Amino acid sequence: MKKIILGLSTLCLIAFTSCKDNAAAKIDETNVAVAAERDANASNFPVLEFDKKEHDFGEIEAKTPVETVFSYTNTGNAPLVITDIKSSCGCTVPEDWSREPLAPGASGKFTVKFNGSGSNKVTKSITVTANTEKGTEVVKISAFVKPEAAKS
Repeated sequence: MKKIILGLSTLCLIAFTSCKDNAAAKIDETNVAVAAERDANASNFPVLEFDKKEHDFGEIEAKTPVETVFSYTNTGNAPLVITDIKSSCGCTVPEDWSREPLAPGASGKFTVKFNGSGSNKVTKSITVTANTEKGTEVVKISAFVKPEAAKS
């Protein structure tokens, strides 16, 4: 038993004395600079800024199609990529948007068509999925849809 304890003690003593190398001396400064630049670039996101976040069509007749254009600008420091634009229902259709990367400072636009369904005050949301920090941005359209005239 004494031999086992003596052997383990010797093994521990060798292990602890062999780890005296200074780990800080082994750091390569070029790797630190590359990692710092990579981390700085990873925090650069595109910023999607709209000319308007909401559009009101006012009063419209029921079943009357209307449309508007939402313009946007990439005010961030990285290329903006819009991957999808969806509306909250099938009566609102976003279209004509570019799937190509948008450089910082560049602008784009998309059209939203609303078929005039519903009655009274109607509000629809359009969700833009992009590579921004939040991942999604929302714009809205609204209208007061007058009921259809009674047919005699």
